[in-house]
Amino acid sequence: MAATLTDVARRAGVSIATASRAFGEPERLADGTLERVLQAATDLGYSAPQSAVATRTFGVVVPDVANPVYATLLKAIQGQAWHGRHRIVLFDADEDLRREREQIEQARKLDGMLLCSPRLPDADVLALVGDTPYVVVNRQIDGAACVLMDTEHGPSQAIEHLAALGHTHIAYAAGPRGSWADVRRADTIARACERHDIRLTPLSHHAASIQGGRAAAAPAAASGATAVVAYNDLVALGLEAGLLELGRRCPADISIVGIDDIDLASTVTPALTTVRMPIERSGALAVDLLLQAMAGGVISDVVTLGSQLIVRASTAAPRA
Repeated sequence: MAATLTDVARRAGVSIATASRAFGEPERLADGTLERVLQAATDLGYSAPQSAVATRTFGVVVPDVANPVYATLLKAIQGQAWHGRHRIVLFDADEDLRREREQIEQARKLDGMLLCSPRLPDADVLALVGDTPYVVVNRQIDGAACVLMDTEHGPSQAIEHLAALGHTHIAYAAGPRGSWADVRRADTIARACERHDIRLTPLSHHAASIQGGRAAAAPAAASGATAVVAYNDLVALGLEAGLLELGRRCPADISIVGIDDIDLASTVTPALTTVRMPIERSGALAVDLLLQAMAGGVISDVVTLGSQLIVRASTAAPRA
C-alpha cells in the first residue's frame, strides 16, 4: 500500500499541515523541520502529487457569514489559501437548510469545498458532495475528513469553574437546531453538571445571535438558575442585555459564560468569561487537508483542536 501524507507526518513527528507545507510551501518551514519531513518521505517512498501546488478554486459554505466566528474562520481560510494563490468562493446558507442544500450543489462544481458547521443530516451531505473533494469544519461526519473544535475540555472547565464559585443550579442556553456543536456542548455540560451534583435546566433552542440570546433571557430568569452557559458568545451577550432589561445584573444576580472567545468578548463590560475555540487554526488546517484531497490524496483524518476556559468578569459567586 502506497504511503500517504499522514504516514509521512506521523513518521516525521509533525502535523499533517506541516507535512503538506514541506511539498507545497517549503520556504515556510524551518530547515530542520523540512529536512525531517523530506527524509520521512524518502524512507517511506512517498511522492507528493504534482498537482498539489496547482492553483485551485474551492467553495466555502458557512451557516451565517454575519456571525463573527465564521468571519474569523473565513479570514483564516482566505489567508491560508492566499499562500498558494488559491481562490475561494463564499456561500452563505443564512441558517436555511434549503439554501445550504442548493449551495453545496453549486460548490461541488468547483475543485473542492469546505463545509463549515453544515446543518443538513449526514446522509444528505454525503449525497450532495458526490465525488468532489471536501473537508468538514466543526462537524463530524463518518468517512469525511473533519477538523473539529473540542467540545469537551473547555465546556467541562466552565462547569468546574462555576461549581468552584458555589453555583448549584445552571441553565444552558441552546443554539440552533441541527447544530452538531450544540448537541455535543449540551451533552458535555450535562455530564459535567452530574459530576458536580449541579442541577441543570436546558433552555430551548434559539438563533446563534444576540437576538437569540435576548429571546432566551426570560426563560433563563424564570428558571431560577444562578448561572447560564450559552451556546456561543453572541447568545451570551444577548442574554446579558435581555436579563438587564428584566432587572437582573451580571454577575451580581446571574453569572454568564459564553463559548468561542470572539474579539468582542474581552471588550464588553463586564468582560465575558468564555471558552476559547481554535477558530483560526481550524480554518488553516482545513485548507491544508483540502488541498491534499484535491491533489488526489485520500484524506479521512478527524483532527480535534483543543479548547480552553478564559475567566473574566461575567462570573462570580452566587448571592447568599
